[in-house]
Amino acid sequence: MLSEFFDLSRIKLDLGSRTRDAVLTELVKIITGSCKGYNEQQLLDAVTQREGKMDTIIGPGIAMPHGYCSAVHGIIGAIGFSKTGIEYARNDENPVHLFFLLLMDESSWERNLNVFSRLMELLKSTNIAEISSMENSRELFDLVRRF
Repeated sequence: MLSEFFDLSRIKLDLGSRTRDAVLTELVKIITGSCKGYNEQQLLDAVTQREGKMDTIIGPGIAMPHGYCSAVHGIIGAIGFSKTGIEYARNDENPVHLFFLLLMDESSWERNLNVFSRLMELLKSTNIAEISSMENSRELFDLVRRF
């Protein structure tokens, strides 16, 4: 289940960041703030290195930044929503509102595919407008728990 990777404490419906790099930093801080023992810079480096190879926009207004990091055991994630939207990719004019950030160790790549598959199921069942109308992180977490 997705709730294994996205805890309620790692969901934020009102991201304050206005750039791609700032969003990645904000989401990594959410993870390091709720999970002690992780090095913020190490996690951020893993995500930005992966994002530097190719932007991870998976649909209109939705991005799934991710990275592999030896400091992570298994898979851990954070979800963020920006009401204003973020210019995320150089070649995409659509702002990104919904972010699913995932960090994982190298041995978790098979489980990672399962997480991606479940996220796609979640995204088929809902839309950004529905998420933007949610009043708190608990509502989004309840949605995530169904998948």
